[in-house]
Amino acid sequence: MQPIYFQEFLASEEKRREAWRRRFDNRDGWVGAQPNSGHHAVARLIASGKASAVITQNVDNLHQASGVPEDKVIELHGNATYARCLSCSLRIELVEIEREFQASGTVGPCKACGGIVKSATISFGQPMPAMPMQRAHEETMACDLFIVLGSSLSVFPAADFPLRAKQNGAALVIVNRDPTEMDELADVVIHAGIGATLGEVTGEILTG
Repeated sequence: MQPIYFQEFLASEEKRREAWRRRFDNRDGWVGAQPNSGHHAVARLIASGKASAVITQNVDNLHQASGVPEDKVIELHGNATYARCLSCSLRIELVEIEREFQASGTVGPCKACGGIVKSATISFGQPMPAMPMQRAHEETMACDLFIVLGSSLSVFPAADFPLRAKQNGAALVIVNRDPTEMDELADVVIHAGIGATLGEVTGEILTG
Protein backbone atom coordinates (compact mmCIF):
# COMPACT_ATOMS: atom_id res chain seq x y z
CA MET A 1 0.00 0.00 0.00
CA GLN A 2 1.49 3.29 -1.10
CA PRO A 3 1.72 6.02 1.53
CA ILE A 4 -0.25 9.21 1.08
CA TYR A 5 2.19 12.09 1.07
CA PHE A 6 1.47 15.28 2.95
CA GLN A 7 1.21 17.42 -0.17
CA GLU A 8 -1.23 14.91 -1.69
CA PHE A 9 -3.34 15.10 1.45
CA LEU A 10 -3.43 18.88 1.24
CA ALA A 11 -4.17 19.01 -2.46
CA SER A 12 -6.77 16.28 -2.92
CA GLU A 13 -10.11 15.70 -1.23
CA GLU A 14 -10.02 12.12 -2.52
CA LYS A 15 -6.61 11.53 -0.92
CA ARG A 16 -7.97 12.89 2.36
CA ARG A 17 -10.95 10.53 2.15
CA GLU A 18 -8.61 7.62 1.42
CA ALA A 19 -6.40 8.54 4.39
CA TRP A 20 -9.39 8.54 6.74
CA ARG A 21 -10.73 5.35 5.15
CA ARG A 22 -7.44 3.60 5.93
CA ARG A 23 -7.46 4.94 9.45
CA PHE A 24 -10.94 3.71 10.26
CA ASP A 25 -10.44 0.39 8.46
CA ASN A 26 -7.66 -0.22 11.01
CA ARG A 27 -5.04 -0.55 8.30
CA ASP A 28 -2.59 1.03 10.73
CA GLY A 29 -2.38 -2.41 12.35
CA TRP A 30 -1.72 -1.30 15.92
CA VAL A 31 -5.19 -0.07 16.85
CA GLY A 32 -6.29 -1.80 20.03
CA ALA A 33 -2.71 -2.59 21.12
CA GLN A 34 -1.92 -2.43 24.83
CA PRO A 35 1.29 -1.39 26.62
CA ASN A 36 3.74 -4.24 27.10
CA SER A 37 6.29 -4.94 29.84
CA GLY A 38 8.80 -2.64 28.15
CA HIS A 39 6.40 0.31 28.24
CA HIS A 40 5.65 -0.34 31.91
CA ALA A 41 9.36 -0.56 32.76
CA VAL A 42 9.94 2.82 31.12
CA ALA A 43 7.00 4.25 33.05
CA ARG A 44 8.58 3.04 36.31
CA LEU A 45 11.86 4.73 35.42
CA ILE A 46 10.07 8.00 34.70
CA ALA A 47 8.01 7.79 37.89
CA SER A 48 11.14 7.16 39.97
CA GLY A 49 12.91 10.19 38.53
CA LYS A 50 15.69 7.99 37.11
CA ALA A 51 14.66 9.00 33.56
CA SER A 52 13.64 12.51 32.56
CA ALA A 53 11.78 11.96 29.29
CA VAL A 54 10.80 9.53 26.56
CA ILE A 55 11.70 10.52 23.00
CA THR A 56 9.67 8.35 20.65
CA GLN A 57 9.00 7.85 16.96
CA ASN A 58 5.93 5.75 17.77
CA VAL A 59 2.48 7.27 17.28
CA ASP A 60 0.44 4.71 19.25
CA ASN A 61 0.07 6.58 22.59
CA LEU A 62 1.21 3.46 24.47
CA HIS A 63 3.74 5.28 26.63
CA GLN A 64 0.96 7.51 27.96
CA ALA A 65 -1.30 4.48 28.38
CA SER A 66 1.41 2.79 30.46
CA GLY A 67 1.48 5.70 32.90
CA VAL A 68 4.11 8.08 31.54
CA PRO A 69 2.81 11.64 32.02
CA GLU A 70 1.92 13.46 28.81
CA ASP A 71 4.54 16.14 29.40
CA LYS A 72 7.28 13.52 29.66
CA VAL A 73 6.58 12.01 26.22
CA ILE A 74 8.20 13.74 23.25
CA GLU A 75 6.50 12.49 20.07
CA LEU A 76 8.66 13.17 17.04
CA HIS A 77 6.17 11.66 14.59
CA GLY A 78 3.00 12.80 16.29
CA ASN A 79 0.10 10.80 17.68
CA ALA A 80 -2.45 8.76 15.74
CA THR A 81 -5.07 8.59 18.48
CA TYR A 82 -6.52 12.03 17.77
CA ALA A 83 -6.57 14.68 15.03
CA ARG A 84 -5.63 18.33 14.71
CA CYS A 85 -6.57 21.20 12.46
CA LEU A 86 -3.57 22.08 10.32
CA SER A 87 -4.42 25.77 10.56
CA CYS A 88 -5.39 26.50 14.18
CA SER A 89 -4.09 23.28 15.86
CA LEU A 90 -7.47 22.53 17.45
CA ARG A 91 -7.45 18.98 18.85
CA ILE A 92 -10.37 16.82 17.72
CA GLU A 93 -11.03 13.36 19.12
CA LEU A 94 -11.19 10.50 16.62
CA VAL A 95 -14.54 9.25 17.87
CA GLU A 96 -16.09 12.51 16.68
CA ILE A 97 -14.32 12.34 13.33
CA GLU A 98 -15.21 8.69 12.78
CA ARG A 99 -18.85 9.45 13.44
CA GLU A 100 -18.76 12.18 10.79
CA PHE A 101 -16.86 10.01 8.31
CA GLN A 102 -19.23 7.07 8.68
CA ALA A 103 -22.21 9.36 8.16
CA SER A 104 -20.92 11.36 5.19
CA GLY A 105 -17.91 9.50 3.75
CA THR A 106 -15.67 12.49 4.34
CA VAL A 107 -14.26 14.73 7.07
CA GLY A 108 -15.24 18.35 6.77
CA PRO A 109 -13.14 21.41 7.55
CA CYS A 110 -12.35 22.53 11.09
CA LYS A 111 -15.43 23.95 12.77
CA ALA A 112 -13.33 26.62 14.48
CA CYS A 113 -11.43 28.08 11.52
CA GLY A 114 -12.26 26.13 8.34
CA GLY A 115 -8.83 24.54 8.08
CA ILE A 116 -8.00 21.01 6.96
CA VAL A 117 -8.29 18.36 9.68
CA LYS A 118 -5.66 15.62 9.74
CA SER A 119 -4.60 12.80 12.01
CA ALA A 120 -2.03 14.24 14.40
CA THR A 121 0.78 12.21 12.86
CA ILE A 122 3.67 13.34 10.71
CA SER A 123 3.13 12.08 7.18
CA PHE A 124 5.73 11.52 4.50
CA GLY A 125 6.75 14.92 3.18
CA GLN A 126 5.43 16.79 6.23
CA PRO A 127 7.91 18.96 8.16
CA MET A 128 9.06 17.59 11.49
CA PRO A 129 7.33 19.34 14.41
CA ALA A 130 9.52 22.17 15.67
CA MET A 131 8.64 22.08 19.37
CA PRO A 132 9.10 18.31 19.93
CA MET A 133 12.38 18.43 17.98
CA GLN A 134 13.61 21.29 20.16
CA ARG A 135 12.55 19.52 23.36
CA ALA A 136 14.25 16.32 22.21
CA HIS A 137 17.45 18.24 21.53
CA GLU A 138 17.36 19.89 24.95
CA GLU A 139 16.80 16.58 26.76
CA THR A 140 19.56 14.97 24.71
CA MET A 141 22.11 17.65 25.53
CA ALA A 142 21.19 17.60 29.23
CA CYS A 143 21.39 13.84 29.80
CA ASP A 144 24.29 11.83 31.18
CA LEU A 145 22.82 8.53 29.95
CA PHE A 146 20.91 7.98 26.70
CA ILE A 147 19.14 4.62 26.32
CA VAL A 148 17.94 3.47 22.89
CA LEU A 149 15.13 0.91 23.03
CA GLY A 150 13.97 -1.15 20.07
CA SER A 151 15.21 1.09 17.28
CA SER A 152 17.31 0.22 14.26
CA LEU A 153 18.65 3.79 14.40
CA SER A 154 18.20 4.08 10.65
CA VAL A 155 15.49 6.78 10.49
CA PHE A 156 16.74 10.35 10.65
CA PRO A 157 16.59 12.92 12.12
CA ALA A 158 15.47 10.88 15.16
CA ALA A 159 18.51 8.61 14.93
CA ASP A 160 20.74 11.65 15.29
CA PHE A 161 19.86 12.19 18.97
CA PRO A 162 21.86 9.23 20.39
CA LEU A 163 24.87 10.45 18.41
CA ARG A 164 24.48 13.98 19.78
CA ALA A 165 24.24 12.64 23.32
CA LYS A 166 27.38 10.53 22.91
CA GLN A 167 29.32 13.43 21.40
CA ASN A 168 28.21 15.59 24.33
CA GLY A 169 29.70 13.17 26.84
CA ALA A 170 26.70 11.00 27.76
CA ALA A 171 26.94 7.23 28.05
CA LEU A 172 25.02 5.41 25.29
CA VAL A 173 23.16 2.14 25.83
CA ILE A 174 21.41 0.34 22.96
CA VAL A 175 18.86 -2.42 23.58
CA ASN A 176 17.64 -3.94 20.30
CA ARG A 177 17.17 -7.50 19.08
CA ASP A 178 19.22 -6.85 15.94
CA PRO A 179 22.50 -4.99 15.45
CA THR A 180 22.36 -1.29 14.61
CA GLU A 181 24.75 0.96 12.74
CA MET A 182 25.61 2.72 16.02
CA ASP A 183 26.48 -0.37 18.06
CA GLU A 184 30.19 0.36 17.80
CA LEU A 185 29.65 3.82 19.29
CA ALA A 186 27.70 2.59 22.31
CA ASP A 187 29.09 1.94 25.77
CA VAL A 188 26.72 -1.00 26.25
CA VAL A 189 24.87 -3.02 23.58
CA ILE A 190 22.27 -5.65 24.45
CA HIS A 191 20.77 -7.73 21.65
CA ALA A 192 17.66 -8.97 23.44
CA GLY A 193 13.99 -8.21 24.00
CA ILE A 194 13.17 -4.89 25.61
CA GLY A 195 10.62 -6.14 28.13
CA ALA A 196 12.76 -8.83 29.76
CA THR A 197 15.90 -6.68 29.69
CA LEU A 198 14.32 -3.57 31.15
CA GLY A 199 12.31 -5.56 33.66
CA GLU A 200 15.52 -6.94 35.14
CA VAL A 201 17.45 -3.69 34.93
CA THR A 202 14.74 -1.48 36.39
CA GLY A 203 14.20 -3.94 39.21
CA GLU A 204 17.87 -3.58 40.20
CA ILE A 205 17.88 0.21 39.74
CA LEU A 206 14.75 0.86 41.72
CA THR A 207 15.60 -1.44 44.60
CA GLY A 208 19.33 -0.80 44.66
